[in-house]
Amino acid sequence: MKTKIVRAGGLEIGGGTVSVQSMTKVKTSDVENCVAQILKLERAGCGLIRSSVLDEEDARAFCEIKKRIHIPIAADIHFSARLALIAVEHGADKLRVNPGNLGGENEIALVADCVKRHNIPVRVGANTGSIEKKYYEKYGRSAKALVYSALESVRAFEKHGVHDLVVSVKASDVPLTVEAYRLLSRETDYPLHVGVTEAGAGDAALVKSSVGIGSLLLDGIGDTIRVSLTGDPVDEVYAARNILRACGLEREFVEVVSCPTCGRCEYDCRGIAERVNARVSGVKKSAKIAVMGCVVNGPGEAKECDLGIAGGKEYCVIFSGGVKERVPTEDAEAVFFGKLEELLK
Repeated sequence: MKTKIVRAGGLEIGGGTVSVQSMTKVKTSDVENCVAQILKLERAGCGLIRSSVLDEEDARAFCEIKKRIHIPIAADIHFSARLALIAVEHGADKLRVNPGNLGGENEIALVADCVKRHNIPVRVGANTGSIEKKYYEKYGRSAKALVYSALESVRAFEKHGVHDLVVSVKASDVPLTVEAYRLLSRETDYPLHVGVTEAGAGDAALVKSSVGIGSLLLDGIGDTIRVSLTGDPVDEVYAARNILRACGLEREFVEVVSCPTCGRCEYDCRGIAERVNARVSGVKKSAKIAVMGCVVNGPGEAKECDLGIAGGKEYCVIFSGGVKERVPTEDAEAVFFGKLEELLK
């Protein structure tokens, strides 16, 4: 679904592109550590960073942080219109606020005037922990309650002439998240920030985020995405990029296809696959590599790739540039990795 475009710094949000977002996990006024974390996130592929604002020192820190990073930075602020104004005046490229907790109509008007003056967008929306009381009482913890709460936040800013908005409706429940975003996408053409909030840690969190975000992206829903993990934010960015790749929305990477192996595998397929993945991690090149365990599905899969190997106890078959080469298994790894280096040049 094509949404309207808003701009945060040099980044276009909406219009059919999807950007990866993450959030710093140190105090924003700790400029040295905050900048160091953002630079790591940039290298991992983050396109937009968000930092929390708890006090005036945090709000004023945006000025110095902006001098030392290369991606737009959003200020995440609740319960204080004053801090929102300070953060914008000190260089925030985007705001994340909830108009319902800014203090009242006068405070919303002040924030609205400020973002219009500085020409920056605002993200509004609802989580299951911040559903407006009247919608919660009417609809309970539901997709309708989330969407109507979010749209009320939209109207609060539209009333004051702000139309550069991004909207979100996140839940920690995957089916509820997906249902809410599908409903929201039918109600508005503003860009949508997509994620499963408070997904947790480890493999379970990655699965929740992949199912939720991936389902929506395959529906054409989502303009910025965040994988919310307990832990290192760099892991959030890597996970988000893998979701984009699995959905066919990122092309500049090396895809590695490898079989799960079974009792038919008679060479070190797993070890080779692990070394290939390590070698191509971070390589920005459109290519596909197959590491297959046997001759049942292996040759058919490998020959469709830029480089592939399918093996057996005595020999392996290597496919490179449409050419099939039979190599003794003891020599196959060296030959295969030599061809891999040629491909990555």
